[in-house]
Amino acid sequence: MDAAQAVRDIEATDDLLERGLKLAGLVTRIFAEAGSNLVVVGGSAVEFYTEGAYMSGDIDFCRLELTRIPLRQAQDIMGALGARGGPRSWLVAGLYVDLLGFLENESVSPCRRIETPFGVVSVLPPEMALVERALLAFYPQPDAEAREVACKLIAACESGETPVDWDEVSRLAALPDFNVANELTGLRQEVQRELER
Repeated sequence: MDAAQAVRDIEATDDLLERGLKLAGLVTRIFAEAGSNLVVVGGSAVEFYTEGAYMSGDIDFCRLELTRIPLRQAQDIMGALGARGGPRSWLVAGLYVDLLGFLENESVSPCRRIETPFGVVSVLPPEMALVERALLAFYPQPDAEAREVACKLIAACESGETPVDWDEVSRLAALPDFNVANELTGLRQEVQRELER
């Protein structure tokens, strides 16, 4: 199926989670064909891990390689999908796609891979996503919305929906880059209590 057909299929997909996954697969594939490997990060990763319990409203990508993607090349790639905008944020098939830069990932856990009809999506390790969400929930100041998102991701991990290495989560949370070990432990206990009800 060519890119134009894939975009039409994505536009006809009513379920927003499925639409996002399909588009992420297509974007990942076409950038890989051009020599750049992308990883879904941020709220988009949380959306995919929680199976839509949290919806981010866009798809955030970072590149795996240090080599930057020339802006003209990114414009041409996204233009082939009928996207509008750029040079780092485009609207395509009713969703925003953002290209953020080089992937920062302190986790030793591998990125997760999700098969879609249009390509395989690589997603930031859930351990890293959890620690980032905990950081956002408390710093630079407590944020109720970010806390709710963190709790949804913790619930997906606790329920087994998204398998996670809790030792790796603890290691990351204790790193000076994050320093949220106590806050994350408290959130996890709160979610565990909720799940036991």
